[in-house]
Amino acid sequence: MREWHGKRYWLIGASEGLGAALAHKLSGVGAEVILTARSEDRLKELAAGLPGRARVVPADVTSRESLEAAAAQAGEIDGAVWLAGAYWPFGARGWDAEQAETMADVNFTGAMRATGVVLPPMIARDSGHFVLTGSLTAYGGLPRSAPYTSCKAGIMALAESLYADLRKTGVQIQLVNPGFIRTRLTDKNDFRMPAIMEPEEAAQHIFEHMNTDAFVRSFPFWFGLIFRLGRFLPPWLYFRVFA
Repeated sequence: MREWHGKRYWLIGASEGLGAALAHKLSGVGAEVILTARSEDRLKELAAGLPGRARVVPADVTSRESLEAAAAQAGEIDGAVWLAGAYWPFGARGWDAEQAETMADVNFTGAMRATGVVLPPMIARDSGHFVLTGSLTAYGGLPRSAPYTSCKAGIMALAESLYADLRKTGVQIQLVNPGFIRTRLTDKNDFRMPAIMEPEEAAQHIFEHMNTDAFVRSFPFWFGLIFRLGRFLPPWLYFRVFA
């Protein structure tokens, strides 16, 4: 079990849903949480309801300057969790260029920007903990999901590459791949979502993973196993099953 009391964790994308649920979890075990999202009002409301110390540091993940300013305001941290996300359900048909670019800029390029402000200080002192939130969709192409799935595949590749670079150092890189979580984003879906979780359940999975030395956790386990096994199927069979 990791020692949480007195640690400082920066949650990027914390105003609601999974980010807010994880803030409650970490605050409840004694960590100071630094809450970042665009909406200062939502962050202040969240901070007021937490049991422990919390700081509100608004930022826009689509702006490197905004994230750099937020990092300076946050100061030295023990860990950071990337949770920000944008989502609309569409693929090749009904392509929306603006929404696709927003998903890319928030979900993937935003994570790259966060990496650029979070990791260098950790590497310099050879100490830190950085958790990236991916998705089960990252394991392979899916219908009606091209922009979102490609962004999450990028997150997976980013986390794997960072882990390859830093696995023998004092900086711990972790990746979490959740399935469906009930949020305002998944409320946009008009299809059945198997094994959908409440944000609090998903936050518990992430918290448990953060207490381990393992690199990746994909959950729920049995639903995630389907996606992980899909990686080993030949293309003709994969697309017959998943498309």
